[in-house]
Amino acid sequence: MRAVVQRVSRAWVQVEENEKRPIGDGLVVLAGVAKDDDEGDARYLADKILNLRVFPDEDGKLNYSVYDLGGELLVVSQFTLYGDCRKGRRPCFTEAAAPRQALPLFEKLLDFLRESGLHLVTGEFQTMMEVGIVNEGPVTILLDSKKAF
Repeated sequence: MRAVVQRVSRAWVQVEENEKRPIGDGLVVLAGVAKDDDEGDARYLADKILNLRVFPDEDGKLNYSVYDLGGELLVVSQFTLYGDCRKGRRPCFTEAAAPRQALPLFEKLLDFLRESGLHLVTGEFQTMMEVGIVNEGPVTILLDSKKAF
């Protein structure tokens, strides 16, 4: 699994014409599932997201996690994280999991994140969405469960 994680002061997701789903201080996570991922990848990614020290302490050092601070999470599925642009001009998505495989693993990631007790907002799988992000810092981190070791 891959994720782009951004520290935000506020963010929101809007699914089609529905009401915006906002968060305050916390993290926005854009998460993609690869065709060879399993539950272990979802657990690894959730642990990294919750414990990633990207929030400053009183000296300005990045010493706190979203979990430490009781922040909020906005998580959106994004298969395009597996777009391969090395050849040609159109991304190839052959490494991305098919929706039938990706949905249960994405939901497993959400379950692991919910176990933290933090406020969690999500988009809707395979739906056109608008995501508003006010990136604070800016701080943006790339995570990949296959590069864990």
